[in-house]
Amino acid sequence: MNKYLAELRPESWPSPCFVTDLALLKKNAAILDGIQKRTGAKIMLALKCFSQWETFPVLSRAMDGPLYGCCASSPDEARLAREDFRGEVHAFAAAWSEEELTETLRYADHIVFNSFAQWKTFRPLVQKAEKERDMSIECGLRLNPEHSEGAVPIYDPCSPGSRLGIRPAAFHAEMEKDPHALDGISGLHFHTLCEQNADSLSRTLEAVEKHFGSSFSRMKWINFGGGHHITRADYDIELLCRCIEHVRDAYGVQVYLEPGEAVALNAGVLIATVLDVVQADMPVAILDASAACHMPDVLEMPYRPNIIGAGEAGEKNFTCRLAGKSCLAGDVIGEYSFDRELVPGDRLVFLDMAIYSMVKTNTFNGLRLPSIAVWDSETGQRRVTRTFGYEDFRSRL
Repeated sequence: MNKYLAELRPESWPSPCFVTDLALLKKNAAILDGIQKRTGAKIMLALKCFSQWETFPVLSRAMDGPLYGCCASSPDEARLAREDFRGEVHAFAAAWSEEELTETLRYADHIVFNSFAQWKTFRPLVQKAEKERDMSIECGLRLNPEHSEGAVPIYDPCSPGSRLGIRPAAFHAEMEKDPHALDGISGLHFHTLCEQNADSLSRTLEAVEKHFGSSFSRMKWINFGGGHHITRADYDIELLCRCIEHVRDAYGVQVYLEPGEAVALNAGVLIATVLDVVQADMPVAILDASAACHMPDVLEMPYRPNIIGAGEAGEKNFTCRLAGKSCLAGDVIGEYSFDRELVPGDRLVFLDMAIYSMVKTNTFNGLRLPSIAVWDSETGQRRVTRTFGYEDFRSRL
């Protein structure tokens, strides 16, 4: 890691700055491609997690990368997928307005609905778009197997009270009421996981088949959703492949997966600078990066991101609390220890920041967004692709 830090040269980048390592992104993509080649599954990039379009040539099959396309949750994501990633464009939203769906249908070739009611309401809109684009648009329904694997309720699509997906009772009631309810539906989608291993998928799949398996053979495709931590070192790829192959062979369908985190897991960092160190109940280093503005999952999840060269509180010589510069009292990143006292000007490198942080940034307090950069740790290529200023703040309001 010290060698990696030396090659990264944190002091050479703007601060704060998101830096995505293209070499690590390629390694993740190669793992995913190996699964595709073995099983025939199609893996899609979930843009809600990672949308750094400058990296798309590394990922997109249309540009010699391995991934078949993108999953979008809005018209803007669908447009980005169509124009910059190309390939297939799948879109899902918990509910569509007519205006949003009309725009999304200009770009998407798969639309997934969250309820039978939305499907019935918007089927004529889909048919109109098919005529205008002179192509078939495949439609699907999202399922909720009422099987929870997630530990954090806010990220658990199957938590009690979840609005996401059609539950078994509602699905079968609709089928009894209307035997043709699935006419025009070519696929079924479930998404139940968050940063989990293949054993969670295996258990989920049992629940999904139990409740909805009788309809699988009528479908062209089954989408396993996201949350698969495939590129993590301890991930059980063999079990994942068995799950894919089972559904593929048992029902004669195309299997899709749409991970976001697995694509860019551990492939990016956030570089920040110490601005001041104040004394509270312990030393507090105030950074130019903010949890509230630049890595909101730290507060939302919550979690404590790792930093190169830092340890747990009390592990090394100097323990302090790291905090952001916004006026939010709770803009605190966590407690860390370092080999020496931090002083203004020190650069810190937060790990695994390509995923979610970059797409969730905001300008609370008028804090400027971190610059965005790409770096290839194998070739040495480095480039700052985006910086932000006053107009980016003003134009949002």
